[in-house]
Amino acid sequence: MTNWGYTLMTEQSGPRELVGYAQAAERAGFDFEVSSDHYSPWLTEQGHAPYAWTVLGAVAQATERVELMTYVTCPTVRYHPAVVAQKAATLQLLAEGRFTLGVGSGENLNEHVVGEGWPAVDARHDMLEEALEIIHALHTGDLVTYDGQYFRVDSARIWDLPDEGVPIAVAVSGEKSVDAFAPLADHLIQVQPDADVVQRWTGAHDGPSRVIGQLPICWGPDKDAAIEQAHAQFRWFGGGWGVNADLPTPAGFAAASKFVRPDDVAEAIACGPDLDELAESARPFLDAGFTDIAFVQVGDEGQERFLAEAAEPLLEKLRALA
Repeated sequence: MTNWGYTLMTEQSGPRELVGYAQAAERAGFDFEVSSDHYSPWLTEQGHAPYAWTVLGAVAQATERVELMTYVTCPTVRYHPAVVAQKAATLQLLAEGRFTLGVGSGENLNEHVVGEGWPAVDARHDMLEEALEIIHALHTGDLVTYDGQYFRVDSARIWDLPDEGVPIAVAVSGEKSVDAFAPLADHLIQVQPDADVVQRWTGAHDGPSRVIGQLPICWGPDKDAAIEQAHAQFRWFGGGWGVNADLPTPAGFAAASKFVRPDDVAEAIACGPDLDELAESARPFLDAGFTDIAFVQVGDEGQERFLAEAAEPLLEKLRALA
């Protein structure tokens, strides 16, 4: 059975609004909710970037049923992995077992702000491996000292730990990263519906493992207006992660997406009032073997109306499609 999720897009909404959307998404019937973890929006038009962990703590108290997840946190530059391990344990206690820690190697946009530079991709992957080793060690409750190439931990212990632990999902991009991270994570996060990567990941796990993806849509009663909104807020999406990981500022994304046309966005993102079209856009992820798909409703404007009017019938069509 496929689980359908809702994205708390911190780049496009303020913290109080996000908590309200989380409650409305639970009422609409979404199975889980994921939160981005950004220091800056992709584009200045989005206009927000509240602290995801505070938002998720509030959401954990304001909701009862939906699973929660970071999608994704980078535990290597802006955050030390020992701090991420503590945050994740605390959030799992607040969520009463509903939280999954989603991690990745990050983007320059969010990580450069602490002035530590932006490592090359191979170094970022090595740093993420060390970070996951540290998080696993600290989640045992033992006293941990760790001396790695990139991180040190000195006599650290997490004192408040959930009995059920914290499942970890990791974002990977290809076969090399699957081989590196499959032993260190429970679940797979993948941006593109790549069946070969999914199969390689599944083959590396003896037990069940979730495959979690994310898909932008822009529902609205007027298709042209929805395309315009998607272009204004989400044209950065067309650069691909090879570009998106390395640009440092919203101004850089504005320049990189300068020649992206509304028609280009409309080809990549299902827009408008047709719920069948929006649902069908999930087909490549289903065909690739994804177990969990989180939707992004693009733009803060119209978010309440989407959740009140479109989310429930869209979920009915998605469950029929799956």
